[in-house]
Amino acid sequence: MRISVSSDMDEPVARSLVAELRERGHEVLTHGALRAGDDPQWAACSEAAAREVADGTCDQAVVCCWTGTGASIAANKVPGVRAALCTDAYSADGARRWNDANVLALSLRLTSEPLLKEILDAWFAARPSGDPEDRENVARIGRLDGPRATS
Repeated sequence: MRISVSSDMDEPVARSLVAELRERGHEVLTHGALRAGDDPQWAACSEAAAREVADGTCDQAVVCCWTGTGASIAANKVPGVRAALCTDAYSADGARRWNDANVLALSLRLTSEPLLKEILDAWFAARPSGDPEDRENVARIGRLDGPRATS
């Protein structure tokens, strides 16, 4: 899978994230503080990662900032993106299962390396629900993006 990763700070957990994704066999494209010369501001690098999901360049993205909140807000402004701020494995599983989230947002402050692995395990193990009610909710979110959305 091709995954876009952004972080506004070159923190150990952000470097661990990139390494862990590569160890799991994913192709990783980096943005922000993880790529020399890139704009490290959370709004800019989160948008860049999210746009790669929206335009099909990447299958998914992981966006990071100190709390994860700003990164998730910026990513969610890109039509077709469903970013979820996850602080544990249960929320990562639910975000993929019930919300068909295609962007994972993480807090650099709260996410330890062991927790990172648990979140990633849950994120990649979960599959979007086939339940009609869940699918209608995801479709409704897509309609909020307006007519030019590609969700």
